[in-house]
Amino acid sequence: MPPSPLKIALVLAIGVLSVSTAAIFIRLASEAAGGGSIAFSLFLAASRMILASIVLLPNWFRNTSEKTTAKAYYLAIAAGFALACHFATWTASLSYTSIAASTTLVVTNPLWIALIGWWWFGEKPRRSTFLGIFLALSGGILVAFGPTDHNAAYPNPLLGNGLALGGAWMASFYILCGREARREELSVGRYVTLAYSTAALVLLPLPFLTGGNYLEYSPAVYTYVLWIALVPQSIGHTSFNWALRWVSPTVVSLVILFEPIGSSLLGVLIFREIPPASAIYGGFILSIGVISAIVGTRDKSQPYSDADHTE
Repeated sequence: MPPSPLKIALVLAIGVLSVSTAAIFIRLASEAAGGGSIAFSLFLAASRMILASIVLLPNWFRNTSEKTTAKAYYLAIAAGFALACHFATWTASLSYTSIAASTTLVVTNPLWIALIGWWWFGEKPRRSTFLGIFLALSGGILVAFGPTDHNAAYPNPLLGNGLALGGAWMASFYILCGREARREELSVGRYVTLAYSTAALVLLPLPFLTGGNYLEYSPAVYTYVLWIALVPQSIGHTSFNWALRWVSPTVVSLVILFEPIGSSLLGVLIFREIPPASAIYGGFILSIGVISAIVGTRDKSQPYSDADHTE
């Protein structure tokens, strides 16, 4: 028997609240470390993926008899590279711009998936998708280039917004590679394990190359790293995957758009960080555009997994 609508709504709400904490824990970890830096951002991104890949490793030894192509494994590895770039850029963005702007820009990947899919696979978007892209780009410009109210709080908003946008682009390539890998009959469990492990291996040496390491931080920092792996990664993504058995991918994609709202509200409560007016108005316009794009392009029969959401 399917669960009640109330139970599904509750699980989705838990999922949104869980993924909304990712930006908060990253900011708390940065404060515990005495300030963010590129080396520290790469440490957070690498630690998160290392823990996630360790947890998922048993999936690799299940269904070892499944038949797939070498192309599927190459696509999963390519997805892992894109995922590493996604976490590296988005995590770094939170050291330079507001939580509201960063989380709003990084969830725009449905737009870029539509455009990349058109360019790469010849999948021409519908008119509603084009309208959504126009609205979202208008809102995104307002978020990225609008005046900020607290320049002292955000060291370099333009850089941070650019990094968040780069994170959205990388997430789009990650999702598209994942889609093609699944079309090659690679199971979701093995695909995610290979992609996460590749991302972890790519990120592993980067803290050292930027002047950092894994052993110089306080216990509080490592505690926040564990929380990042547990709450947004495990609870948040698991909630969405559970709900997808009962609701369409379109509904889940729309629900995920509440993440910037949840992150912004938590930012106000915990850090007293009031988003700039440009981020609020631009984020609203951008969200309407993303909703239009999702409704216009999402195939309800398309499978959805951890590959469709990354924060």
